[in-house]
Amino acid sequence: TPGFVESSCPSRIFWVKLDKLFLQGKFFTLEIVDPSGGTVLLEEKMAARCGYVLSEDVWGNPIFRASVLGCHVANEADELFSLTINIKVSSSPDMRRAATYTYPMYCTYSPWAPREIVCEENYMEVSVKTDVPAISDDDTATWMSALPEVKKVEYQVWQLIFLSPSGRKKIMVSDAAKLGYSFNNTLARVFLRAPYSSNESKLTVANGVSMNTVSSTSMYKQRWLLLLIDTTVSCPIDGTSFSDTAITWTVPNIIPTLVPQGSTFVTQNISVGVDGQRIMQPEQNYILEHNKTHIQITIPIGAPEGRLKSTVANGVHGVIYSISFFLDHIWTDVDWHMTKYTVIKPITTPFLPRIPTVINNTLPEKRTFDVAFGSFLPDVSLVTITIGNVPLSPREAKHHGYNVYEITFPNGTKGFNLEVPFDDPTVLKEYVNRNETKYTLRVNYTLDVGPEKKQYNHPAEVECVVADIELPEAVGYCDKENLYLAVPISALHQYWNLYVGNRPLNQHTVLSDRYLLTTNSTHLVLQVPLFAMGIVYEEVSFQQLKARFDLVLKKANTLETIKTFSVSCNFNSSEFIVCYPNGTVTVSTPMKTIPSIDMGKTKLKDSSCKPKEFNEEKAFFQFHVSTCGTSLKFEGDRLIYENEISYEREILPAWGPPRITRDPDYRLTVLCYYPTKEKLTHTAVVSNQPANGSPPFGYGTVMCLYSVGYRRTRQALNIIAKVSKDESFMEFYEPNMAIVQPALAPMFFEIELKDEEPNVELHLNTCWMTGSSDFNSTSQWNITVD
Repeated sequence: TPGFVESSCPSRIFWVKLDKLFLQGKFFTLEIVDPSGGTVLLEEKMAARCGYVLSEDVWGNPIFRASVLGCHVANEADELFSLTINIKVSSSPDMRRAATYTYPMYCTYSPWAPREIVCEENYMEVSVKTDVPAISDDDTATWMSALPEVKKVEYQVWQLIFLSPSGRKKIMVSDAAKLGYSFNNTLARVFLRAPYSSNESKLTVANGVSMNTVSSTSMYKQRWLLLLIDTTVSCPIDGTSFSDTAITWTVPNIIPTLVPQGSTFVTQNISVGVDGQRIMQPEQNYILEHNKTHIQITIPIGAPEGRLKSTVANGVHGVIYSISFFLDHIWTDVDWHMTKYTVIKPITTPFLPRIPTVINNTLPEKRTFDVAFGSFLPDVSLVTITIGNVPLSPREAKHHGYNVYEITFPNGTKGFNLEVPFDDPTVLKEYVNRNETKYTLRVNYTLDVGPEKKQYNHPAEVECVVADIELPEAVGYCDKENLYLAVPISALHQYWNLYVGNRPLNQHTVLSDRYLLTTNSTHLVLQVPLFAMGIVYEEVSFQQLKARFDLVLKKANTLETIKTFSVSCNFNSSEFIVCYPNGTVTVSTPMKTIPSIDMGKTKLKDSSCKPKEFNEEKAFFQFHVSTCGTSLKFEGDRLIYENEISYEREILPAWGPPRITRDPDYRLTVLCYYPTKEKLTHTAVVSNQPANGSPPFGYGTVMCLYSVGYRRTRQALNIIAKVSKDESFMEFYEPNMAIVQPALAPMFFEIELKDEEPNVELHLNTCWMTGSSDFNSTSQWNITVD
């Protein structure tokens, strides 16, 4: 007996399995040995007619199944059956030097049910008991003498009557073989074997399951005997449905073509098995449900009796699950007493996508990527791993300093782990946020998948953000006239730049603003004079001056502020002028005259503007450029506001000459310089008609760049811009309110000079519309022209 063959005989089926490992790389054929001693080569065209199946099980092992009523099976009293096969194995396809292994098999089967039906992969078979019914005593001798004749009858004498979709058809048994049928009789039974989808078959539906049905009657006729046997057979041709987790196999409980009187139907037993082995406790792995209409078996995908196989379809990784189930259903009814119904059902799921997951297990403090890739069935292997566009085998990856290893999970699946240091040249590094680096690892896995070793590629990208950039800390200090900021050079990253306000700290800024920038071995030191550009005066009072200087650390690419370094100090300064952006002016001035004067009698041009505080040596003034007689003049690209501090002298006598005074003449001119482009803003609309016809909307600002003529060069002007709701100029929009107008509708602007002097005139000159608030922006549309 060859050791690579296993056989069993469940449900009157010879079941043979060949070991694929023994046959790997070899060629084999099967021969059937006839009891007479001859051999017949097993061919596909004869398989269904003879009751044979040649296929593979879910593990890839060749499988041969044969009915005990099949061709060339020796039958002893319908109880002992034997079949011998020759297995020829050769290393070449011509089989000339094939080794032949003879394998005899024996199967005992008893007792038979009155009707037995087998639904195989490629054929349907019905076997029916042919006992002649009992008769009256008077005719016993006559009938008994006839019985041996009936039992000896050859099957060619039988006729088959088919009730097919095309009508009633009667053929001789000898002609049935030409149509693919096999009919024969044994000592006590007749059987009919039919292929699926023959000309005489028809599709029926039983409780929602499609059935292939051959309705036939087998007839034996003599002058004194007519024997009619119902040999109808019906088998399910679908009934399987699939989800991601389970297979559902449904078989009708009652098949009307087989049970004419359904009210007498009673199920006696239902059993299931896999690969010819009956399962004694199916509820451990499967769900077997039975009601009046259906028998339903739920098979979890991955159940141990089946096989999961990895594969690739259209570049997608997935699995296919296969299992070879069979069902035995025994029932009774009034017509047949008992029927045994067997369905052999190899089931293979469609392709089930299983996208592998990439899990980033990286711990930032270890500064090494830790990436898990999986999970996979054992039939998947890692071929190459591509890092930095260089494909490497797992062994080569280790030589490059990467740690690649396989991990096994408790459920039998596996994955692949990869470790790559952050500092590896293939890792991308990007500065993000305030003080963090984003490390990015790009990797491509190449796998051999399944028994066919199909190639599968899976790109992956994992990131890890680590706060590993130290923000610098600046040290600030002051002397009597300067503020200082010292920033450590080692902490100044290439991703950052230093700014004073919105201006980069460079040589031009240092020179124009009168700073002093020095560096030593450890620090960059910026010296800022007290009254230089960029100083913020937090508190200006009679007693002291509190000044602050800010140095801003910004991202080089986005100019986002990362950190602001500040130094703030109090100064005892007796003399200063501070011009605030909002037009407020503060002046602290010493007045050392001989003889000394009364500080409380100093004033600005408007004599009502007196010092807020004073003592014997100095006075402190605070006013707005639009008050206290402040004048305005233009000089290049600057506006210059001017006022004057003077002392109101006492003159004796008060009226008429001669006049005598002992007070000195004191005058101090106060100048504040501002950029010429000052703006008054008002929200308005700019819009083109949209193509889709929806209501247009836009926004913009009305700006007034004003300058005065040569006649009044020292006067500050108060100009107001407004938008009227209509051409009457009676009702105006609120300042800074969005105004929505239809496209091409006119807008009404009013520019008003608020000035009590009658000889001051306002002229609108060069009024334009533009898409930006910058006065030099282009394009510009002159609205006084068009």
